[in-house]
Amino acid sequence: MAEAAKRPTTSRVRGERLEARVTADQKRLIEHAAALQGRSVTDFVLASLQDAARRAIEEHQHLELSVRDSQAFVRALLEPQPVNERLHDTIRRYREKTGV
Repeated sequence: MAEAAKRPTTSRVRGERLEARVTADQKRLIEHAAALQGRSVTDFVLASLQDAARRAIEEHQHLELSVRDSQAFVRALLEPQPVNERLHDTIRRYREKTGV
């Protein structure tokens, strides 16, 4: 019982399981890469999958923003807002300073 009390408890509880079938070459490659990093195959695979998942999500979010921004730009071109007094004043000051 004293041995069990000395064992560190892990803060991560893994309740889910993923399985994948790989070729012998893929397995050797993954094992080699994990060994080079001094990690277990499980740790290497999980870290790699998490990195890939984060990148995929970031790329998707970036694409969504680009599409939304493009749509806003086109909408601004097709439906311009009326020029207000502040913008008229800014244009006047710009022309005075640049001589345009």
